[in-house]
Amino acid sequence: MKKIAFILSLFMIIRTDFAQPQSLIQNIEGRKTISLNGDWHIIIDPYETGFFNYRLDEDPNGFFKNVKPKNKSDRVEYDFDQSEILKVPGDWNSQKEKLFLYEGTVWYKKSFDYNKKNKTRLYIYFGAVNYDALVYINGEKLGEHVGGFTPFNFEITDKVKEGENFIVVKVNNKRLRDGVPTVNTDWWNYGGITRDVNLIEVPETFIRDYFIQLAKGSKDNICGWLQLDGNSLSQNVNIKIPEAGIDEAVKTDKNGYTTFKIKSKLTLWSPENPKLYDIVINSSSDTVKDKISFRSIETKGSKIFLNGKEIFLRGISIHEEAPIRSGRAYSIEDAQMLLGWAKELGCNFVRLAHYPHNENMIRQAEQMGILVWSEIPVYWTILWDDEKVFANASNQLNENITRDKNRAPIILWSVGNETPRTDSRTKFMKKLADQAREMDSTRLITAATETHYINPNTIMIDDPLGKSLDVLGCNEYIGWYDGTPAKADTINWKTDYNKPLIFSEFGGGAKYGFHADTTTIWSEEFQANLYKHQINMIKKISFLQGMTPWILMDFRSPKRLLPGIQDYYNRKGLITNKGEMKMAFYVLQDYYNSLKK
Repeated sequence: MKKIAFILSLFMIIRTDFAQPQSLIQNIEGRKTISLNGDWHIIIDPYETGFFNYRLDEDPNGFFKNVKPKNKSDRVEYDFDQSEILKVPGDWNSQKEKLFLYEGTVWYKKSFDYNKKNKTRLYIYFGAVNYDALVYINGEKLGEHVGGFTPFNFEITDKVKEGENFIVVKVNNKRLRDGVPTVNTDWWNYGGITRDVNLIEVPETFIRDYFIQLAKGSKDNICGWLQLDGNSLSQNVNIKIPEAGIDEAVKTDKNGYTTFKIKSKLTLWSPENPKLYDIVINSSSDTVKDKISFRSIETKGSKIFLNGKEIFLRGISIHEEAPIRSGRAYSIEDAQMLLGWAKELGCNFVRLAHYPHNENMIRQAEQMGILVWSEIPVYWTILWDDEKVFANASNQLNENITRDKNRAPIILWSVGNETPRTDSRTKFMKKLADQAREMDSTRLITAATETHYINPNTIMIDDPLGKSLDVLGCNEYIGWYDGTPAKADTINWKTDYNKPLIFSEFGGGAKYGFHADTTTIWSEEFQANLYKHQINMIKKISFLQGMTPWILMDFRSPKRLLPGIQDYYNRKGLITNKGEMKMAFYVLQDYYNSLKK
């Protein structure tokens, strides 16, 4: 309970003038849900007329009231029901051409009918809204959530009416200097309600959260905890894994909390055998079902061990960009296509950059046998000395771990990417690493750090942040931002740490279909040649235990402006957003296939 109080106290620093979302409900798939996906009416509001009056004070009769004129003389200067429609889930940029580059406020409104039930509580759950979401029901403010890639929920039991109700969400995706991420990113700032929206029905006292994984360093000891929510908190609870012959009885304390340890012989999850078990948790008032897998992950010196066996992580980085149709990825089909390409490449590992991806990606990775690096958007130029910024980052880490802590394929929690070496940054990120370990001791902690040359042919990995990491991440672009591809043949790597290294990024851009010699930039031949030299260098690094080259698929970025080549796309993908494989795809595929032998 101390860790829960610690996280909540950090988050309350962010905003105190709005109610905060309640603690997250674990495992939405295992609950009784009512989807609010589909058509939502929207009002595009760049001046935030629906929120502020002309003195820039919050208007108590803003658009969230969803009022209609009482008579023909009544002046009401908005009408959701006569306004445009956007699909939810989905970003506004790819749905309407006029919103392609839009950053600002859009109001969303959805009406729904509800039949109230006795002894039932009701929550509204958002998979993600980018970036700042103010949520209202029937004209009453529920609260605010900050952060574009993590879920949140509000209880609406006492606020929902019998019959017709309406939800209004004020969504603002303006980039903020004190945001997480901040104003400068190398990916598209897709605005909107980008993931599923559901109503969740639960009993008066329900199983809100639980953690069921193997104990750190063990292959047969399940450990975990469970948290009830409601008025009847002291209950007998059974945790059942029928296939493993487990039926464990525990009792929650007066706060609804209990811990447990269970000894059992299990078939461990691995990329070769992605075994999942059906889990049933029964209390006297609630039942939740889940599918959970079990594996161990640990380091010894510079090696990584999965289920006690050394493993090399054959990976690729992925942005949450939808294949084929473009826009923000969110669906099971998106996940299956992206991860299917990774499997075809020969991967057993993906880095989900640079923020928590949708839950479909995690669950599909679990089913398909793909290990996962999961990251929060502590990226580049965060305001390291601002307590509210840290509280924001801390809350996003909390929500990420809370949602995904039972998904065994996640082996690495990453606390950031390419951050500058300063004392304030190192202190900031050490606190995040400590928080991640406090919340989940069963996984490894990493971050993508930067390096430096100690002489023309030697790169040193000695970032002070490395002291707080279990696995070192390193982004290097030899052959692209640093010399020509052949330079990689001359480079040696050293580190001050006896820890595993993952090359979390390397690569270069190529326009699919542009062919030339290996020295002509933007050609497929140039990119393929770069990968060949990188692979030759990689083979010589004894402490390298994995890599996630940049990147699986071309993705939209407002920083990539070269006409005829980039056209708002980062072209470092091995595959185009239409599914066309570039020459470098096959170079890496051949190398990964050679490692399987």
